[in-house]
Amino acid sequence: MKKILNADVSNVVEEMLLGYLSAYKRFYKRVGDYNAIMYRGHRKDKVALVIGGGTGHEPMFSGFCGAGLADGVACGNICASPNPELVRAAGAAVDQGRGVLFVYGCYAGDNLNFDMGEELLQAEGIRTAHVRVWDDLASAPRERISDRRGIAGDVFVIKIAGAACDAGLDLEEVVRITEKARDCLNTIGVATYPGTLPGNDKPTFELGEDEMEFGMGIHGEPGIERTKMQTAEQMVDRMYRELKEEMHLQEGDEIAVLVNGLGSTPLLELNLVYYDLYQHLKKDGIVVYDSEIKTYCTSMEMGGFSISILKLDEELKRYYDMPCYSPYYAKGSYAGGDTGGDTGGTDDPEEEDFTAADAGMENAAIVRSRDGVLSELSGEDVRNMLLYIADKIIAKKPYLTEIDSAIGDGDHGIGMAGGMRKVKKKLLTMQGEENVYKLFETAGTEMLMSMGGASGVIFGSLYLAGAKGAEARTAIGAADLAGMERKSLSAIQERGKAEKGDKTMVDALLPAVEALEANRDASLLDALKAAEAAALQGVEDTKNYVAKFGRAKSLLDRAIGHQDAGATSVWLIFQGMREFVEDQMENF
Repeated sequence: MKKILNADVSNVVEEMLLGYLSAYKRFYKRVGDYNAIMYRGHRKDKVALVIGGGTGHEPMFSGFCGAGLADGVACGNICASPNPELVRAAGAAVDQGRGVLFVYGCYAGDNLNFDMGEELLQAEGIRTAHVRVWDDLASAPRERISDRRGIAGDVFVIKIAGAACDAGLDLEEVVRITEKARDCLNTIGVATYPGTLPGNDKPTFELGEDEMEFGMGIHGEPGIERTKMQTAEQMVDRMYRELKEEMHLQEGDEIAVLVNGLGSTPLLELNLVYYDLYQHLKKDGIVVYDSEIKTYCTSMEMGGFSISILKLDEELKRYYDMPCYSPYYAKGSYAGGDTGGDTGGTDDPEEEDFTAADAGMENAAIVRSRDGVLSELSGEDVRNMLLYIADKIIAKKPYLTEIDSAIGDGDHGIGMAGGMRKVKKKLLTMQGEENVYKLFETAGTEMLMSMGGASGVIFGSLYLAGAKGAEARTAIGAADLAGMERKSLSAIQERGKAEKGDKTMVDALLPAVEALEANRDASLLDALKAAEAAALQGVEDTKNYVAKFGRAKSLLDRAIGHQDAGATSVWLIFQGMREFVEDQMENF
Protein backbone atom coordinates (compact mmCIF):
# COMPACT_ATOMS: atom_id res chain seq x y z
CA MET A 1 0.00 0.00 0.00
CA LYS A 2 1.42 3.38 -1.00
CA LYS A 3 1.90 5.83 1.87
CA ILE A 4 2.31 9.59 1.91
CA LEU A 5 5.17 9.94 4.38
CA ASN A 6 8.36 11.84 4.97
CA ALA A 7 11.74 10.13 4.70
CA ASP A 8 12.13 9.59 8.45
CA VAL A 9 8.99 7.72 9.52
CA SER A 10 10.17 7.69 13.13
CA ASN A 11 8.83 11.25 13.44
CA VAL A 12 5.44 10.54 11.89
CA VAL A 13 3.41 10.93 15.09
CA GLU A 14 4.96 14.24 16.10
CA GLU A 15 4.74 15.61 12.55
CA MET A 16 1.13 14.53 12.27
CA LEU A 17 0.27 16.16 15.58
CA LEU A 18 2.10 19.37 14.70
CA GLY A 19 0.16 19.53 11.44
CA TYR A 20 -3.07 19.17 13.38
CA LEU A 21 -2.04 21.84 15.88
CA SER A 22 -0.95 24.22 13.14
CA ALA A 23 -4.32 23.93 11.42
CA TYR A 24 -6.42 24.22 14.59
CA LYS A 25 -4.23 26.37 16.82
CA ARG A 26 -7.18 28.54 17.80
CA PHE A 27 -8.57 25.48 19.61
CA TYR A 28 -5.51 23.62 20.88
CA LYS A 29 -2.01 23.98 22.23
CA ARG A 30 0.70 21.42 22.74
CA VAL A 31 1.50 20.14 26.21
CA GLY A 32 5.21 20.93 26.59
CA ASP A 33 7.29 18.85 24.21
CA TYR A 34 5.03 15.85 24.60
CA ASN A 35 2.83 14.29 21.93
CA ALA A 36 -0.15 15.60 23.84
CA ILE A 37 -2.61 18.41 23.24
CA MET A 38 -5.08 20.36 25.37
CA TYR A 39 -8.18 22.37 24.56
CA ARG A 40 -7.57 26.09 25.04
CA GLY A 41 -11.15 26.88 26.01
CA HIS A 42 -11.86 24.18 28.56
CA ARG A 43 -14.09 25.25 31.46
CA LYS A 44 -12.59 25.97 34.85
CA ASP A 45 -13.54 24.41 38.17
CA LYS A 46 -14.64 21.03 36.86
CA VAL A 47 -13.45 17.47 36.57
CA ALA A 48 -10.95 17.30 33.69
CA LEU A 49 -11.31 14.62 31.02
CA VAL A 50 -8.25 13.12 29.33
CA ILE A 51 -8.47 10.56 26.54
CA GLY A 52 -5.84 8.84 24.47
CA GLY A 53 -4.29 5.78 22.96
CA GLY A 54 -2.26 4.76 19.98
CA THR A 55 -1.93 6.97 16.93
CA GLY A 56 -3.23 5.66 13.59
CA HIS A 57 -6.93 5.68 14.48
CA GLU A 58 -7.65 9.28 13.46
CA PRO A 59 -9.73 11.24 14.16
CA MET A 60 -9.78 9.17 17.35
CA PHE A 61 -8.43 10.50 19.73
CA SER A 62 -7.29 14.04 18.92
CA GLY A 63 -10.52 14.81 17.07
CA PHE A 64 -12.57 14.35 20.25
CA CYS A 65 -10.93 17.10 22.28
CA GLY A 66 -12.91 20.31 22.55
CA ALA A 67 -15.89 22.07 24.05
CA GLY A 68 -18.02 19.56 25.93
CA LEU A 69 -15.56 16.78 25.09
CA ALA A 70 -12.07 15.92 26.32
CA ASP A 71 -9.81 18.59 27.81
CA GLY A 72 -6.61 16.80 26.87
CA VAL A 73 -5.29 13.98 24.69
CA ALA A 74 -2.27 11.73 25.16
CA CYS A 75 -1.10 10.37 21.78
CA GLY A 76 1.00 7.23 21.76
CA ASN A 77 3.08 5.92 18.91
CA ILE A 78 1.42 4.13 15.98
CA CYS A 79 -1.04 1.62 17.45
CA ALA A 80 0.80 1.80 20.79
CA SER A 81 -0.21 3.18 24.15
CA PRO A 82 1.15 6.53 25.34
CA ASN A 83 3.82 6.09 28.01
CA PRO A 84 3.15 6.89 31.69
CA GLU A 85 5.03 10.20 31.61
CA LEU A 86 3.01 11.36 28.59
CA VAL A 87 -0.21 10.37 30.40
CA ARG A 88 0.92 12.23 33.51
CA ALA A 89 1.80 15.36 31.57
CA ALA A 90 -1.55 15.46 29.79
CA GLY A 91 -3.44 15.01 33.08
CA ALA A 92 -1.42 17.60 34.97
CA ALA A 93 -1.86 20.18 32.21
CA VAL A 94 -5.66 20.17 32.41
CA ASP A 95 -6.23 19.48 36.12
CA GLN A 96 -8.54 22.05 37.75
CA GLY A 97 -8.26 20.74 41.27
CA ARG A 98 -11.40 18.56 41.08
CA GLY A 99 -9.80 15.43 39.70
CA VAL A 100 -8.95 13.95 36.33
CA LEU A 101 -10.93 11.21 34.57
CA PHE A 102 -9.13 9.10 31.98
CA VAL A 103 -11.20 7.35 29.27
CA TYR A 104 -9.48 4.95 26.89
CA GLY A 105 -9.90 1.64 25.11
CA CYS A 106 -9.31 -1.54 27.10
CA TYR A 107 -5.98 -2.90 25.85
CA ALA A 108 -3.17 -4.38 27.95
CA GLY A 109 -0.69 -1.66 27.01
CA ASP A 110 -3.14 1.18 27.62
CA ASN A 111 -4.27 -0.30 30.92
CA LEU A 112 -0.71 -0.60 32.24
CA ASN A 113 0.51 2.79 31.05
CA PHE A 114 -2.55 4.78 32.08
CA ASP A 115 -2.52 3.08 35.49
CA MET A 116 1.10 4.12 35.98
CA GLY A 117 0.32 7.62 34.72
CA GLU A 118 -2.44 7.87 37.33
CA GLU A 119 -0.05 6.75 40.04
CA LEU A 120 2.36 9.54 39.07
CA LEU A 121 -0.45 12.11 39.25
CA GLN A 122 -1.70 10.79 42.56
CA ALA A 123 1.83 11.17 43.91
CA GLU A 124 1.51 14.85 43.01
CA GLY A 125 -1.73 15.10 44.94
CA ILE A 126 -4.05 15.00 41.92
CA ARG A 127 -7.14 12.82 42.25
CA THR A 128 -7.72 10.48 39.30
CA ALA A 129 -10.11 7.84 38.05
CA HIS A 130 -10.49 5.88 34.85
CA VAL A 131 -13.16 4.23 32.71
CA ARG A 132 -11.97 1.60 30.26
CA VAL A 133 -14.17 1.17 27.21
CA TRP A 134 -14.82 -2.48 26.26
CA ASP A 135 -17.57 -2.25 23.64
CA ASP A 136 -16.22 -4.85 21.15
CA LEU A 137 -18.57 -7.76 21.81
CA ALA A 138 -16.65 -10.06 19.44
CA SER A 139 -13.40 -9.88 21.38
CA ALA A 140 -14.43 -11.87 24.48
CA PRO A 141 -17.54 -13.54 25.92
CA ARG A 142 -19.83 -11.66 28.27
CA GLU A 143 -18.45 -13.38 31.36
CA ARG A 144 -15.03 -11.91 30.51
CA ILE A 145 -16.32 -8.49 29.56
CA SER A 146 -13.33 -6.66 31.04
CA ASP A 147 -11.15 -8.46 28.47
CA ARG A 148 -13.05 -6.92 25.58
CA ARG A 149 -11.43 -4.28 23.41
CA GLY A 150 -12.47 -0.66 23.07
CA ILE A 151 -13.26 0.40 19.50
CA ALA A 152 -15.65 2.92 17.90
CA GLY A 153 -17.95 2.95 20.94
CA ASP A 154 -15.31 5.24 22.49
CA VAL A 155 -17.14 8.06 20.69
CA PHE A 156 -20.32 7.69 22.76
CA VAL A 157 -18.47 7.24 26.05
CA ILE A 158 -16.27 10.30 25.46
CA LYS A 159 -19.31 12.38 24.48
CA ILE A 160 -21.23 11.56 27.65
CA ALA A 161 -18.16 11.78 29.89
CA GLY A 162 -17.35 15.23 28.53
CA ALA A 163 -20.91 16.41 29.13
CA ALA A 164 -20.90 15.08 32.70
CA CYS A 165 -17.64 16.88 33.40
CA ASP A 166 -18.95 20.14 31.97
CA ALA A 167 -22.12 19.81 34.07
CA GLY A 168 -19.95 20.41 37.13
CA LEU A 169 -20.51 17.00 38.72
CA ASP A 170 -17.96 15.63 41.17
CA LEU A 171 -15.50 12.94 40.13
CA GLU A 172 -17.46 10.03 41.58
CA GLU A 173 -20.66 11.05 39.78
CA VAL A 174 -18.84 11.61 36.51
CA VAL A 175 -17.40 8.13 36.78
CA ARG A 176 -20.82 6.63 37.50
CA ILE A 177 -22.45 8.23 34.48
CA THR A 178 -19.50 7.38 32.22
CA GLU A 179 -19.53 3.76 33.34
CA LYS A 180 -23.28 3.63 32.78
CA ALA A 181 -22.76 4.77 29.19
CA ARG A 182 -19.97 2.22 28.75
CA ASP A 183 -22.16 -0.56 30.09
CA CYS A 184 -25.10 0.32 27.81
CA LEU A 185 -22.92 0.13 24.72
CA ASN A 186 -21.80 -2.53 22.26
CA THR A 187 -19.99 -2.59 18.93
CA ILE A 188 -19.24 -5.20 16.29
CA GLY A 189 -17.13 -4.71 13.19
CA VAL A 190 -16.17 -6.42 9.98
CA ALA A 191 -12.88 -6.10 8.10
CA THR A 192 -12.64 -6.36 4.32
CA TYR A 193 -9.12 -5.05 3.70
CA PRO A 194 -6.00 -4.69 5.85
CA GLY A 195 -4.19 -1.54 6.89
CA THR A 196 -0.44 -0.98 6.79
CA LEU A 197 1.52 0.84 9.47
CA PRO A 198 3.92 3.62 8.41
CA GLY A 199 7.33 2.13 7.75
CA ASN A 200 6.07 -1.41 7.32
CA ASP A 201 6.15 -3.15 3.97
CA LYS A 202 3.43 -5.63 4.83
CA PRO A 203 -0.11 -5.09 6.08
CA THR A 204 -1.09 -5.76 9.67
CA PHE A 205 -2.96 -8.90 8.58
CA GLU A 206 -3.87 -10.72 5.39
CA LEU A 207 -7.29 -11.18 3.81
CA GLY A 208 -7.94 -12.84 0.48
CA GLU A 209 -9.52 -10.73 -2.25
CA ASP A 210 -12.78 -12.62 -1.73
CA GLU A 211 -12.61 -12.77 2.07
CA MET A 212 -13.89 -10.76 5.04
CA GLU A 213 -13.72 -11.26 8.80
CA PHE A 214 -16.42 -10.61 11.37
CA GLY A 215 -15.24 -9.14 14.64
CA MET A 216 -11.66 -8.37 13.62
CA GLY A 217 -10.05 -5.76 15.86
CA ILE A 218 -8.82 -2.40 14.63
CA HIS A 219 -5.21 -3.53 14.94
CA GLY A 220 -5.82 -6.72 13.02
CA GLU A 221 -6.62 -8.87 16.05
CA PRO A 222 -8.47 -12.05 15.05
CA GLY A 223 -12.24 -11.90 14.86
CA ILE A 224 -14.88 -14.57 15.31
CA GLU A 225 -15.25 -15.85 11.76
CA ARG A 226 -13.55 -15.46 8.39
CA THR A 227 -15.87 -15.99 5.43
CA LYS A 228 -16.17 -15.34 1.74
CA MET A 229 -17.15 -11.78 0.89
CA GLN A 230 -20.84 -11.12 1.49
CA THR A 231 -23.36 -8.50 0.45
CA ALA A 232 -24.07 -5.52 2.68
CA GLU A 233 -27.44 -7.02 3.60
CA GLN A 234 -25.84 -10.27 4.72
CA MET A 235 -23.14 -8.52 6.76
CA VAL A 236 -25.60 -6.23 8.51
CA ASP A 237 -28.06 -9.05 9.19
CA ARG A 238 -25.37 -11.04 11.00
CA MET A 239 -24.05 -8.03 12.92
CA TYR A 240 -27.50 -6.83 13.97
CA ARG A 241 -28.43 -10.27 15.27
CA GLU A 242 -25.25 -10.34 17.37
CA LEU A 243 -25.94 -6.87 18.78
CA LYS A 244 -29.61 -7.56 19.42
CA GLU A 245 -28.86 -10.74 21.34
CA GLU A 246 -26.01 -9.22 23.33
CA MET A 247 -27.96 -6.10 24.31
CA HIS A 248 -31.38 -7.73 24.69
CA LEU A 249 -32.84 -5.08 22.40
CA GLN A 250 -36.61 -5.05 22.27
CA GLU A 251 -39.48 -3.01 20.94
CA GLY A 252 -39.60 0.50 22.35
CA ASP A 253 -35.92 0.74 23.27
CA GLU A 254 -34.32 4.08 22.39
CA ILE A 255 -30.82 3.94 20.96
CA ALA A 256 -28.05 6.01 19.45
CA VAL A 257 -26.33 4.40 16.46
CA LEU A 258 -22.91 4.89 14.90
CA VAL A 259 -21.94 3.31 11.59
CA ASN A 260 -18.19 3.85 11.56
CA GLY A 261 -15.81 3.46 8.63
CA LEU A 262 -12.48 1.81 9.38
CA GLY A 263 -10.40 4.00 7.07
CA SER A 264 -10.93 3.28 3.38
CA THR A 265 -14.63 2.44 3.19
CA PRO A 266 -16.40 5.16 1.19
CA LEU A 267 -19.38 7.02 2.56
CA LEU A 268 -21.59 5.56 -0.16
CA GLU A 269 -21.05 2.08 1.31
CA LEU A 270 -21.47 3.26 4.91
CA ASN A 271 -24.82 4.80 4.00
CA LEU A 272 -25.88 1.48 2.46
CA VAL A 273 -24.96 -0.23 5.72
CA TYR A 274 -27.12 2.16 7.71
CA TYR A 275 -30.00 1.71 5.28
CA ASP A 276 -29.90 -2.05 5.79
CA LEU A 277 -29.54 -1.65 9.55
CA TYR A 278 -32.46 0.77 9.72
CA GLN A 279 -34.76 -1.78 8.11
CA HIS A 280 -34.05 -4.20 10.97
CA LEU A 281 -34.51 -1.54 13.64
CA LYS A 282 -37.76 -0.31 12.15
CA LYS A 283 -39.15 -3.82 11.83
CA ASP A 284 -38.35 -4.57 15.49
CA GLY A 285 -39.81 -1.30 16.75
CA ILE A 286 -36.50 -0.02 18.12
CA VAL A 287 -36.45 3.79 18.22
CA VAL A 288 -33.40 5.53 16.76
CA TYR A 289 -32.96 8.59 18.97
CA ASP A 290 -29.88 9.73 17.06
CA SER A 291 -27.58 8.31 14.40
CA GLU A 292 -24.17 8.99 12.88
CA ILE A 293 -22.62 7.70 9.65
CA LYS A 294 -19.01 8.79 9.91
CA THR A 295 -15.41 7.65 9.91
CA TYR A 296 -14.37 8.25 13.52
CA CYS A 297 -12.25 5.31 14.65
CA THR A 298 -9.95 3.95 11.96
CA SER A 299 -6.93 1.74 11.43
CA MET A 300 -4.98 3.48 8.69
CA GLU A 301 -6.58 2.41 5.38
CA MET A 302 -8.34 -0.68 6.72
CA GLY A 303 -11.48 -1.57 4.79
CA GLY A 304 -14.70 -2.39 6.55
CA PHE A 305 -17.00 -0.85 9.12
CA SER A 306 -18.39 -1.22 12.60
CA ILE A 307 -21.84 -0.72 14.10
CA SER A 308 -22.11 0.74 17.60
CA ILE A 309 -25.37 0.90 19.55
CA LEU A 310 -25.86 2.84 22.78
CA LYS A 311 -29.06 2.05 24.68
CA LEU A 312 -30.41 5.27 26.17
CA ASP A 313 -32.53 6.24 29.13
CA GLU A 314 -33.58 9.73 30.25
CA GLU A 315 -30.40 10.32 32.22
CA LEU A 316 -28.07 9.32 29.40
CA LYS A 317 -30.11 11.31 26.89
CA ARG A 318 -29.64 14.43 29.00
CA TYR A 319 -25.85 14.20 28.73
CA TYR A 320 -25.91 12.90 25.16
CA ASP A 321 -27.89 16.00 24.09
CA MET A 322 -25.57 18.54 25.71
CA PRO A 323 -23.69 20.59 23.10
CA CYS A 324 -20.11 19.86 22.14
CA TYR A 325 -17.68 20.92 19.45
CA SER A 326 -14.38 19.92 17.94
CA PRO A 327 -13.24 20.18 14.33
CA TYR A 328 -14.27 16.55 13.84
CA TYR A 329 -17.26 16.08 16.11
CA ALA A 330 -20.04 18.43 17.11
CA LYS A 331 -23.54 18.36 18.53
CA GLY A 332 -26.04 20.90 19.74
CA SER A 333 -25.70 24.67 19.79
CA TYR A 334 -21.91 24.60 19.41
CA ALA A 335 -22.54 22.90 16.08
CA GLY A 336 -24.97 25.58 14.93
CA GLY A 337 -28.21 23.85 15.78
CA ASP A 338 -29.85 21.56 18.30
CA THR A 339 -29.62 17.83 17.67
CA GLY A 340 -30.20 14.78 19.77
CA GLY A 341 -33.86 13.78 19.93
CA ASP A 342 -35.14 16.80 18.00
CA THR A 343 -34.06 16.18 14.44
CA GLY A 344 -36.15 18.94 12.88
CA GLY A 345 -37.99 18.58 9.59
CA THR A 346 -40.93 16.22 9.99
CA ASP A 347 -42.86 16.11 13.25
CA ASP A 348 -42.09 12.43 13.68
CA PRO A 349 -39.23 11.14 11.53
CA GLU A 350 -39.97 7.58 12.61
CA GLU A 351 -43.19 7.77 10.61
CA GLU A 352 -41.36 8.35 7.35
CA ASP A 353 -40.91 5.43 4.97
CA PHE A 354 -37.16 4.99 4.60
CA THR A 355 -37.49 1.88 2.46
CA ALA A 356 -36.18 2.17 -1.10
CA ALA A 357 -39.01 2.50 -3.59
CA ASP A 358 -38.00 -0.62 -5.50
CA ALA A 359 -36.67 -2.65 -2.57
CA GLY A 360 -37.69 -6.26 -2.82
CA MET A 361 -39.08 -5.83 -6.34
CA GLU A 362 -38.70 -9.24 -7.93
CA ASN A 363 -38.75 -10.25 -11.55
CA ALA A 364 -42.17 -9.57 -12.96
CA ALA A 365 -44.36 -12.46 -14.12
CA ILE A 366 -44.16 -12.24 -17.91
CA VAL A 367 -47.45 -13.08 -19.62
CA ARG A 368 -47.87 -13.24 -23.41
CA SER A 369 -51.21 -12.91 -25.21
CA ARG A 370 -50.79 -16.40 -26.62
CA ASP A 371 -48.26 -19.22 -26.96
CA GLY A 372 -45.97 -19.44 -29.97
CA VAL A 373 -44.72 -16.74 -32.30
CA LEU A 374 -46.53 -13.39 -32.13
CA SER A 375 -47.46 -11.70 -35.39
CA GLU A 376 -48.09 -8.37 -33.72
CA LEU A 377 -47.76 -6.78 -30.28
CA SER A 378 -50.83 -5.67 -28.34
CA GLY A 379 -50.63 -3.14 -25.54
CA GLU A 380 -50.34 -5.88 -22.91
CA ASP A 381 -47.73 -7.68 -25.03
CA VAL A 382 -45.65 -4.50 -25.22
CA ARG A 383 -45.89 -3.99 -21.46
CA ASN A 384 -44.74 -7.54 -20.81
CA MET A 385 -42.03 -7.34 -23.46
CA LEU A 386 -40.62 -4.20 -21.87
CA LEU A 387 -40.74 -5.88 -18.47
CA TYR A 388 -38.84 -8.84 -19.89
CA ILE A 389 -36.22 -6.56 -21.46
CA ALA A 390 -35.84 -4.77 -18.12
CA ASP A 391 -35.20 -8.07 -16.35
CA LYS A 392 -32.70 -9.02 -19.04
CA ILE A 393 -30.71 -5.81 -18.74
CA ILE A 394 -30.73 -5.99 -14.95
CA ALA A 395 -29.43 -9.56 -15.13
CA LYS A 396 -26.70 -8.48 -17.56
CA LYS A 397 -25.45 -5.66 -15.33
CA PRO A 398 -22.16 -7.46 -14.46
CA TYR A 399 -21.52 -8.17 -18.14
CA LEU A 400 -22.15 -4.55 -19.14
CA THR A 401 -20.04 -3.31 -16.25
CA GLU A 402 -17.13 -5.52 -17.31
CA ILE A 403 -17.32 -4.26 -20.88
CA ASP A 404 -17.51 -0.62 -19.82
CA SER A 405 -14.68 -0.98 -17.30
CA ALA A 406 -12.25 -1.93 -20.06
CA ILE A 407 -12.35 1.50 -21.71
CA GLY A 408 -14.84 3.56 -19.71
CA ASP A 409 -15.59 4.22 -16.06
CA GLY A 410 -17.54 1.02 -15.46
CA ASP A 411 -20.86 2.65 -14.65
CA HIS A 412 -22.85 1.71 -17.75
CA GLY A 413 -24.24 -1.52 -16.30
CA ILE A 414 -25.21 0.24 -13.09
CA GLY A 415 -26.96 3.03 -14.97
CA MET A 416 -28.84 0.72 -17.32
CA ALA A 417 -29.94 -1.59 -14.51
CA GLY A 418 -31.06 1.37 -12.41
CA GLY A 419 -33.08 2.82 -15.28
CA MET A 420 -34.69 -0.53 -16.01
CA ARG A 421 -35.72 -0.93 -12.38
CA LYS A 422 -37.61 2.33 -12.64
CA VAL A 423 -39.18 1.12 -15.88
CA LYS A 424 -40.34 -2.04 -14.13
CA LYS A 425 -41.79 -0.18 -11.21
CA LYS A 426 -43.83 2.08 -13.47
CA LEU A 427 -44.97 -0.58 -15.92
CA LEU A 428 -46.18 -2.81 -13.11
CA THR A 429 -48.77 -0.11 -12.35
CA MET A 430 -49.96 0.10 -15.98
CA GLN A 431 -51.69 -3.21 -16.40
CA GLY A 432 -54.56 -2.78 -18.84
CA GLU A 433 -53.00 0.10 -20.80
CA GLU A 434 -53.94 -0.48 -24.43
CA ASN A 435 -52.01 2.28 -26.19
CA VAL A 436 -48.76 0.70 -27.35
CA TYR A 437 -47.00 4.01 -27.84
CA LYS A 438 -48.00 5.23 -24.39
CA LEU A 439 -46.15 2.25 -22.90
CA PHE A 440 -42.98 2.89 -24.91
CA GLU A 441 -43.16 6.59 -24.06
CA THR A 442 -43.59 5.87 -20.36
CA ALA A 443 -40.67 3.44 -20.32
CA GLY A 444 -38.42 5.95 -22.08
CA THR A 445 -39.44 8.74 -19.74
CA GLU A 446 -38.59 6.63 -16.68
CA MET A 447 -35.13 5.91 -18.09
CA LEU A 448 -34.58 9.53 -19.01
CA MET A 449 -35.57 10.81 -15.57
CA SER A 450 -33.71 8.21 -13.51
CA MET A 451 -30.46 7.23 -15.20
CA GLY A 452 -28.63 10.52 -15.44
CA GLY A 453 -25.56 11.10 -17.60
CA ALA A 454 -25.55 10.74 -21.36
CA SER A 455 -26.98 7.23 -21.20
CA GLY A 456 -30.20 8.47 -19.62
CA VAL A 457 -30.90 10.84 -22.48
CA ILE A 458 -29.77 8.46 -25.21
CA PHE A 459 -31.41 5.25 -24.04
CA GLY A 460 -34.49 7.07 -22.79
CA SER A 461 -34.86 8.41 -26.32
CA LEU A 462 -34.61 4.86 -27.72
CA TYR A 463 -38.12 4.23 -26.38
CA LEU A 464 -39.42 7.75 -25.92
CA ALA A 465 -38.54 9.74 -29.02
CA GLY A 466 -40.17 7.41 -31.53
CA ALA A 467 -43.37 6.98 -29.51
CA LYS A 468 -43.94 10.49 -28.24
CA GLY A 469 -46.78 12.19 -30.07
CA ALA A 470 -47.64 9.12 -32.12
CA GLU A 471 -51.30 8.40 -32.76
CA ALA A 472 -52.64 5.87 -30.28
CA ARG A 473 -52.43 2.25 -31.46
CA THR A 474 -53.65 -0.91 -29.74
CA ALA A 475 -51.26 -3.16 -31.71
CA ILE A 476 -48.13 -2.79 -33.85
CA GLY A 477 -46.23 -4.91 -36.35
CA ALA A 478 -42.85 -4.80 -38.08
CA ALA A 479 -43.55 -1.66 -40.12
CA ASP A 480 -44.76 0.28 -37.07
CA LEU A 481 -41.71 -0.75 -35.05
CA ALA A 482 -39.40 0.24 -37.92
CA GLY A 483 -41.01 3.67 -38.13
CA MET A 484 -40.82 4.23 -34.39
CA GLU A 485 -37.14 3.24 -34.15
CA ARG A 486 -36.21 5.41 -37.14
CA LYS A 487 -37.64 8.42 -35.31
CA SER A 488 -35.75 7.40 -32.18
CA LEU A 489 -32.48 7.04 -34.11
CA SER A 490 -32.91 10.47 -35.69
CA ALA A 491 -33.55 12.07 -32.30
CA ILE A 492 -30.56 10.33 -30.74
CA GLN A 493 -28.22 11.39 -33.51
CA GLU A 494 -29.54 14.94 -33.40
CA ARG A 495 -28.89 15.17 -29.67
CA GLY A 496 -25.63 13.23 -29.47
CA LYS A 497 -24.17 14.02 -32.92
CA ALA A 498 -22.74 10.50 -33.16
CA GLU A 499 -22.35 8.75 -36.50
CA LYS A 500 -21.56 5.19 -37.45
CA GLY A 501 -17.93 4.43 -36.67
CA ASP A 502 -17.76 6.69 -33.60
CA LYS A 503 -17.85 3.73 -31.22
CA THR A 504 -21.21 4.47 -29.62
CA MET A 505 -24.62 2.82 -29.35
CA VAL A 506 -25.41 4.27 -32.79
CA ASP A 507 -23.08 1.65 -34.28
CA ALA A 508 -25.60 -1.01 -33.22
CA LEU A 509 -28.82 1.01 -33.47
CA LEU A 510 -28.34 2.34 -37.00
CA PRO A 511 -27.87 -1.07 -38.69
CA ALA A 512 -30.68 -2.50 -36.55
CA VAL A 513 -33.06 0.23 -37.75
CA GLU A 514 -31.96 -0.28 -41.35
CA ALA A 515 -32.62 -4.01 -40.97
CA LEU A 516 -36.10 -3.31 -39.58
CA GLU A 517 -36.87 -1.03 -42.50
CA ALA A 518 -35.59 -3.58 -45.00
CA ASN A 519 -37.96 -6.15 -43.47
CA ARG A 520 -40.93 -3.89 -42.75
CA ASP A 521 -43.16 -6.08 -44.94
CA ALA A 522 -41.89 -9.34 -43.41
CA SER A 523 -43.20 -10.98 -40.26
CA LEU A 524 -42.48 -9.31 -36.93
CA LEU A 525 -40.19 -12.18 -35.94
CA ASP A 526 -38.18 -12.07 -39.15
CA ALA A 527 -37.79 -8.31 -38.85
CA LEU A 528 -36.55 -8.61 -35.26
CA LYS A 529 -34.18 -11.44 -36.16
CA ALA A 530 -32.64 -9.25 -38.82
CA ALA A 531 -32.42 -6.28 -36.43
CA GLU A 532 -30.81 -8.40 -33.72
CA ALA A 533 -28.21 -9.82 -36.12
CA ALA A 534 -27.42 -6.36 -37.48
CA ALA A 535 -27.05 -4.95 -33.96
CA LEU A 536 -24.71 -7.78 -32.97
CA GLN A 537 -22.57 -7.13 -36.04
CA GLY A 538 -22.54 -3.48 -35.07
CA VAL A 539 -21.23 -4.44 -31.64
CA GLU A 540 -18.45 -6.48 -33.24
CA ASP A 541 -17.60 -3.58 -35.53
CA THR A 542 -17.09 -1.23 -32.58
CA LYS A 543 -14.02 -3.26 -31.65
CA ASN A 544 -12.33 -1.80 -34.72
CA TYR A 545 -13.15 1.84 -33.98
CA VAL A 546 -11.44 4.65 -32.11
CA ALA A 547 -13.91 6.28 -29.70
CA LYS A 548 -15.09 9.78 -30.58
CA PHE A 549 -17.34 10.29 -27.56
CA GLY A 550 -17.44 9.47 -23.87
CA ARG A 551 -14.62 8.58 -21.48
CA ALA A 552 -13.02 6.25 -23.99
CA LYS A 553 -12.21 9.01 -26.49
CA SER A 554 -9.03 9.91 -24.58
CA LEU A 555 -7.69 6.38 -25.13
CA LEU A 556 -7.37 6.85 -28.88
CA ASP A 557 -5.94 3.65 -30.43
CA ARG A 558 -5.93 1.90 -27.05
CA ALA A 559 -9.72 1.58 -27.32
CA ILE A 560 -9.36 -0.60 -30.42
CA GLY A 561 -10.10 -4.23 -29.67
CA HIS A 562 -12.80 -3.43 -27.10
CA GLN A 563 -16.51 -3.36 -27.83
CA ASP A 564 -18.71 -0.44 -26.87
CA ALA A 565 -20.98 -0.97 -23.85
CA GLY A 566 -23.79 1.21 -25.22
CA ALA A 567 -23.88 -0.71 -28.48
CA THR A 568 -23.98 -3.92 -26.47
CA SER A 569 -27.05 -2.70 -24.58
CA VAL A 570 -28.80 -1.91 -27.86
CA TRP A 571 -28.13 -5.44 -29.07
CA LEU A 572 -29.47 -6.92 -25.82
CA ILE A 573 -32.65 -4.85 -26.15
CA PHE A 574 -33.33 -6.09 -29.67
CA GLN A 575 -32.45 -9.60 -28.56
CA GLY A 576 -35.00 -9.27 -25.79
CA MET A 577 -37.65 -8.15 -28.26
CA ARG A 578 -36.95 -11.10 -30.52
CA GLU A 579 -36.97 -13.61 -27.64
CA PHE A 580 -40.32 -12.33 -26.41
CA VAL A 581 -41.95 -12.43 -29.85
CA GLU A 582 -40.52 -15.89 -30.59
CA ASP A 583 -41.55 -17.24 -27.18
CA GLN A 584 -37.91 -18.11 -26.42
CA MET A 585 -37.42 -16.10 -23.24
CA GLU A 586 -34.62 -16.77 -20.76
CA ASN A 587 -35.19 -17.25 -17.04
CA PHE A 588 -33.40 -14.66 -14.92
